[in-house]
Amino acid sequence: MKNRAKRNTYSQMQRFAEITKQLIIMGNIGRAKQCMSIAENIFKKGNSEVKNAITNVYIFSVSTFMELHKCNIRNLFPEILKSEYQKQIRASGI
Repeated sequence: MKNRAKRNTYSQMQRFAEITKQLIIMGNIGRAKQCMSIAENIFKKGNSEVKNAITNVYIFSVSTFMELHKCNIRNLFPEILKSEYQKQIRASGI
């Protein structure tokens, strides 16, 4: 049962990342920023599993997409998500 809930959390974060990326593609940056703010609020209130899902799925997926499309991450990510993104960068050695 616990594995199913974990998969569900990760799949929900992947779906939320896809929505955010679609908004960026459509040029609806305001709504994309709202999604990122929601993700940040969930991150603040979530347990370790939720935080891991946001970091490893949402932030990774959205930041990779934004880098490939040359979007300015500094201006779009809220502070906490930006900090988590920077941790990923430092950990990867880039």
